[in-house]
Amino acid sequence: MLDALRNWIAGRSASAGDAQWSDVARWAESRKYEFRHVRQSPGFVIDGRQGRTPWRLEWGPSQRGYVRGMELRLRADLGLAPDLQALILSRSLKESMEKDVFEQYVEAVQTRADTQTPPEMRWLVMYPPISGHDLGAMREHWAAVANLKPWLLGWLASPLGTELAARRPARDPVVLMVSRGRVVLRTGLAVPDPAELDSWLHLFESAVREAQRVMNDMTNDPSSPSTQPSLWAASVMPAEAPISAH
Repeated sequence: MLDALRNWIAGRSASAGDAQWSDVARWAESRKYEFRHVRQSPGFVIDGRQGRTPWRLEWGPSQRGYVRGMELRLRADLGLAPDLQALILSRSLKESMEKDVFEQYVEAVQTRADTQTPPEMRWLVMYPPISGHDLGAMREHWAAVANLKPWLLGWLASPLGTELAARRPARDPVVLMVSRGRVVLRTGLAVPDPAELDSWLHLFESAVREAQRVMNDMTNDPSSPSTQPSLWAASVMPAEAPISAH
């Protein structure tokens, strides 16, 4: 009897969640994506594909301290070199992160910073920033670092760079990163309006497409450092479960 009651309550909760995000579910269905409400959590998951590449969109409570409230996350496993680490972020977030890292180390809490600081924050300390000259039209609103500068410059010398240059980040932080062979996008998003989801997905798909292009270009160039993964530092991004192909 108790199990039956629990299942009934869980079913009503899931139905309420599905109804709450009915506009998002319809948006996903119209594009042949798979929408799932996350039980016992104010959020949802959408699985889709870009060509043969599956991706996952998640909206729910933030998993990063620099994002307050609700967070939009997108990721795709591309099979990039596992030690490649590249980061593009809104300039205001870069300045805030640098301040936080400085304060943590000045206050002699290095152990805490090493174990609790997210990888994207550590990379700002580990790797030299891409110059304003190399960023071009992006330099006013964006910053970037990587452990393999030619790869990052190739990623940005593309429609992705053009789209980023035209996009003016709002007050919500924006992170676009490559680590452990994945492309990941994070940003704050209080309300998951389908138009907003569409806009961020468009940017993410551009990032995925151009990452695949750079990977192919460097794979076909025997002199490229991308064929020498030992040149890169060890990855610091925690492992995540693979995205299911639907």
